[in-house]
Amino acid sequence: MKLSRYFLALITIACSTLVSAKQPNIIIMVADDLGWADVGFHGNIEIDTPSLDRIAAEGSQLDRFYTTPICSPTRAALMTGRNPMRLGVAYGVIMPWDNTGIHPDEHFMPQSFEAAGYQTAMVGKWHLGHAQQSYHPNSRGFQHFYGHQQTEVGFYPPFANQGGKDFQQNGVSIDDQGYESYLLADEVSRYIVERDQSKPFFIYMPFLAPHTPLDAPQELQDKYKDINTDLAPARSPDTDNTRTTAKILLRPSARPMYAAVVDGMDQAIGRVLTTLDEEKLTDDTIVLFFSDNGGAAYSVGGADNVPLRGGKGDTFEGGIRVVSAIRWPGKIAAGRKMGTIMSVMDVFPTLSAAAGIEPQNQRKFDGINMWPAIADGKKIVRDDYLFFASETPIYGHFNLTIFNNQWKLIQVVDQDQMSTTVTNYLFDINNDPYEYNNIAANHPSVVADLAGKIHDWRALYPINGTRSHLVPPPGWRAPKDWADYTMPLDKLQNEPAPGMPPAFALRPLDRMHGERGRLVYDCETTWWSLGLCIKNN
Repeated sequence: MKLSRYFLALITIACSTLVSAKQPNIIIMVADDLGWADVGFHGNIEIDTPSLDRIAAEGSQLDRFYTTPICSPTRAALMTGRNPMRLGVAYGVIMPWDNTGIHPDEHFMPQSFEAAGYQTAMVGKWHLGHAQQSYHPNSRGFQHFYGHQQTEVGFYPPFANQGGKDFQQNGVSIDDQGYESYLLADEVSRYIVERDQSKPFFIYMPFLAPHTPLDAPQELQDKYKDINTDLAPARSPDTDNTRTTAKILLRPSARPMYAAVVDGMDQAIGRVLTTLDEEKLTDDTIVLFFSDNGGAAYSVGGADNVPLRGGKGDTFEGGIRVVSAIRWPGKIAAGRKMGTIMSVMDVFPTLSAAAGIEPQNQRKFDGINMWPAIADGKKIVRDDYLFFASETPIYGHFNLTIFNNQWKLIQVVDQDQMSTTVTNYLFDINNDPYEYNNIAANHPSVVADLAGKIHDWRALYPINGTRSHLVPPPGWRAPKDWADYTMPLDKLQNEPAPGMPPAFALRPLDRMHGERGRLVYDCETTWWSLGLCIKNN
């Protein structure tokens, strides 16, 4: 009897260990240009978002979740846990005519999960490099890729950018028919149902929605044809001027179609949540949702970020504080609202901690582990500063910011041929979250200190990083099919190109560039370093 009890105790311990060690599935859903005010759990009653509201109700709202003001930099930060300024993708997005991507030496989040035994898939929009296979999702830790390498490919076939078709599965062009948001939901659901049940899964689901050019099924267009289009001002000159111009020119509002696209995205999310329910995986899966930047509140975008100021492209709150919620039943208390500052750079270390895996990155994270705040409500006081930037859409017109738990400095920098103008906005962001009171004139020492930190941060940028190049080089032509455009690895050199200067001259030349940017990748120099790189690892 005693022996049987002993074996029973051993079995119980072994089973409990297996249960506690079971790793969660992970799904990261990313909207493209969703407005702060356009979801039900932020009080919206005009656009139906029951699926997003469900995630928030069954989990936690991440009420102060921050991203960069534009697309590619946010995605780069998400994948690496590092600041896009270091990566060379900060000021502008990766355009179809760019051969830019994220350095292959940078470690991507799915690579760590794959190394920990996860099956990994990406379904949706990439926008992190397409010219070489080394930049492709299948080379960055995603075993399965279904979707688009570019942005602005539309919501219906042929999913074209610059006239070239952009829809593939693992490097092979495909012809699936239907509405894009629904196609993504069908593919994610298929992947979940057909998964290897002996392994957890990591799925990245970045939507095109609700990015322009907007389009939606006719029934959704009809549903929102009479929606209110008289939105409150964004309090951003660039954004509000586009709305005024559109009204003068008698252009129809983008708001009805935008609402239809958001509804369609929410329905797609609902399909995936239903699949988790049907597969009895809901309690075993972390679902994280956020927008890649603030809503596109300009005239053709249709989004609404009020009461936040500004929108996409701005470093006002409306451009960088985004809709976000996370759910893991039983591990995250339902109905919670987390008010601690969290950024997109924190996602990699946070989800790694939640899943109990060891990140494999060699370079130091710029993000931090926020899991104790999310799961246990622990207060995390950040002693770091967050920096974000955008040069989109006007070349030489920069929106920059630095902030912490108290101060937020915004600099709008306009570079003309013979002059540079800097406009400073300083906010006590806790007491003035909607940025009504610019107190820069009252605190010149704070402005000077924070401006100096922005100055040093911008000096990290690789000199050939992205800029706001809205049109291609003269005469450039797009491929007929973007799946054919990517240069395969066996056609490339084994190592990154060294550049024009001889190797011995690179570091002295890098030091001579000073604040203009970096020649040597991931290199920080100071006056006392004599041109030697201080690596961020």
